[in-house]
Amino acid sequence: MVPWVLAFIGFASLVVLHEAGHFAAAKAVGMRVERFALFFPPLIFRKQIGETEYAIGAVPLGGYVRISGMSPAEDLPEDVRDRAYHAQPVWKRIVVIAAGPLVNLVIGVVLLIAFLWLIGPPTAISDRVDEVVPGSPAAGVIEPGDRLVSVDGVRWSPQTLSAVIDGHRCPLAVPLQNCRAAEPAELVIERADGSRKEIELTPTYDAVTERNRVGFRYGLDREPIAFGPAVIRGLDASVRLARLTVELPARLFDPVQRAQITGVVGSYETTRQAIIKAPGDVVFILAVISLSLAIINLFPFLPLDGGHIFWAIVEKIRHKPVPLATMERAGVIGIMLLIPLFMIGFYNDVGRLMGEGFSLR
Repeated sequence: MVPWVLAFIGFASLVVLHEAGHFAAAKAVGMRVERFALFFPPLIFRKQIGETEYAIGAVPLGGYVRISGMSPAEDLPEDVRDRAYHAQPVWKRIVVIAAGPLVNLVIGVVLLIAFLWLIGPPTAISDRVDEVVPGSPAAGVIEPGDRLVSVDGVRWSPQTLSAVIDGHRCPLAVPLQNCRAAEPAELVIERADGSRKEIELTPTYDAVTERNRVGFRYGLDREPIAFGPAVIRGLDASVRLARLTVELPARLFDPVQRAQITGVVGSYETTRQAIIKAPGDVVFILAVISLSLAIINLFPFLPLDGGHIFWAIVEKIRHKPVPLATMERAGVIGIMLLIPLFMIGFYNDVGRLMGEGFSLR
């Protein structure tokens, strides 16, 4: 199956499970669910089963569960009003709204633990080539699985051999992108079958990293962690990722951190490339995305889940419903705060795609 389809399935699964949390909780407390939808309208598929319509939208940016009476101003038939969202006690509403982020939170933690336990974090740089950059000096000469034995007669660690390659400098006083070194590097490589080959490659200058390279990437050695320590490290990593997500709005004011913000397109592209180049990393990436979805959805702004929870708590404190106009005005403010975050993420994503910034090289 092609990588973009697998990446799409991964994202869609996180959305479906999030909405399934809302759906199951709403059914459990007796609310009437009108629609369970994957993606946003216009709808391209719909099927009525019982009192609920199951649908698929054309805009793949999320999903939603429509519960009767989500808006206090909604006009409902008499036989539905006692099962409407706003007719329920505050605790039931909070349970239903919190169920979606809770599902993503649990999925994220479980995936992180599974990644550490079954796959393991990187422990060292491998001495085997993992990827060859198309169009580079190494393309068509070095192959994935080859081992770099020596460079210019030097035998040592992958880092040392990379430093020797970098020592072959571009002759220009101010080097330009892809400027060729004055002299070639002499490499000895060992093929996957054990045979050795001597080759000459002329490094070129990479203006992004400011290094001279021949165009390959080492793999990473991984070591799975025992289950107990994996649980502890997984929980610790989840807390740190949650903290980073909470701090996301503050990153808008730091130019360096702002440039690192990633949106839906970037997350999808990172997943797609991981499927191609490092399948084990897909588990980690989906864990991070799931945790981020959980935390972002708990931001206290309508129409996010956190906004609904916030106003339900305010209603409980006031002992009376919050005026619809108040929630709507606050919702507009919340949307205005969130729009820059998503726009910057989208802008960064497009910029990386145009500049191949998502490459794992």
